[in-house]
Amino acid sequence: MHTSVRRNHMLNIGGVIPGLAVKGDALPARSESGIGGLMTWADRLWFITYVSHTRTTGAGTGLYEVDEDLQIRKRPESVVGTYANRLLHTETNQVILGPHIIDVEGNVRTIEALQDHRLAATMRHLHDPANKVYFLTMEGLFLEFDLNTFNIEQLYDLTQELQIPRGAQPHFKSGHTSHGRVVVTNNTYDERDFAGTQAAGRLAEWDGERWTILERTGFNEVTGRMNFGSAIFATGWDKASAILRVFTDGSWSRYRLPKGSHTFDHFWQTEWPRIREVEHERFLMDCHGMFYELSPTTYGGKVWGVRPISTHLRVVPDFCAFRGFLVMGGNQVTPTHDSNLLAGEPQAGLWFGKTDDLWQFGKPRGWGGPWWEAPVKSDVPSDPYLMTGFEHKGLHLYHDAPQTVDITIEVDFLGTQNWQTYDTLSIPAGKYVHHEFPTAFSAHWVRFTSNTTCNATAYLMYN
Repeated sequence: MHTSVRRNHMLNIGGVIPGLAVKGDALPARSESGIGGLMTWADRLWFITYVSHTRTTGAGTGLYEVDEDLQIRKRPESVVGTYANRLLHTETNQVILGPHIIDVEGNVRTIEALQDHRLAATMRHLHDPANKVYFLTMEGLFLEFDLNTFNIEQLYDLTQELQIPRGAQPHFKSGHTSHGRVVVTNNTYDERDFAGTQAAGRLAEWDGERWTILERTGFNEVTGRMNFGSAIFATGWDKASAILRVFTDGSWSRYRLPKGSHTFDHFWQTEWPRIREVEHERFLMDCHGMFYELSPTTYGGKVWGVRPISTHLRVVPDFCAFRGFLVMGGNQVTPTHDSNLLAGEPQAGLWFGKTDDLWQFGKPRGWGGPWWEAPVKSDVPSDPYLMTGFEHKGLHLYHDAPQTVDITIEVDFLGTQNWQTYDTLSIPAGKYVHHEFPTAFSAHWVRFTSNTTCNATAYLMYN
């Protein structure tokens, strides 16, 4: 296997260094070469690339390291597979990246028994974190791995435990351990979910004995720090909007965010959007085509506000900080067995920049709302929906009740769930009402309450 250092000659175009791009082989099958996981470790930037579905679907991917001079080397321990898991195991001072274990000197061991699993996440163990970890596969296998003996035991098939509907493709994406629970995400979502004929996505938690389903829609990411109260953040979406779930002070809260684009509405199109720390104790959140600032801290059990940075079309399977850079992985060209006849060689690249460069991407804009033809109970407020950070805001309201319905608009401008009435709009039967908020009017969150039980829509367009 070729393992020599590849010189990149430092050609840099808008943060893209062509010499650091990676590719998959064109033969025997053209698949993907996405960058599934990035970690800084042992004085290097490490990343792992993936094919679409285990080594049977492609070739040429592997484990790479980049040194401080931005010279790239493909490691001889590389294996072909589908991997997007990464974790620092603190007790043994090792990074787990794909099926590889990397020590502080940069030595690599490969767990061959994991090679043919599509690894979505590695999580800390609930009861023996010094010696064991959990692995989650995209197919929903929940595995226990002994770091000393390399013994692997399957604990659960989550397609069964979490009641994934028959005929739906499981697509588990992330997992995180905190507060005595393991939280996992499955982002299965296609036209059947949009139409309401199935609900295959999941956000779920396990206390070591019992699994509990928290959401039945597509969820991509779940993570959190191990201090500042160790809040857990999880992102997903449904027909109406993007969703942010937060666990803090012993309970879960739900917030709603705009969708930056409908090009992320299918589960294959949401490949590993992350929440990661990119500046000291500050999170960057990638959610449904939009980057956000996110604080890891919650005061009074509340998220004060999530500030949008920019919209984007890039598929960003992972990102991290390295030598003062913000580095983003990508998944740029995917022939995927020639389903795309205008793509040839599978390729992906790294983007190098500063965190502040993200404000030069697309202006924050999007659409969504707490209700899309949703069953609404009288006098029950909707989920909070993000309002801050957008210049122009238009609201669309309608319902199916046979009489006039009053919908009250409340805003939380402090971010503490201290709601104040903005206005009450009357929507006659069979009519539609549009409202324009004043330019630059903003609050952290907005919510809606109907005085009538009905099916209603409250949808906002932000420009």
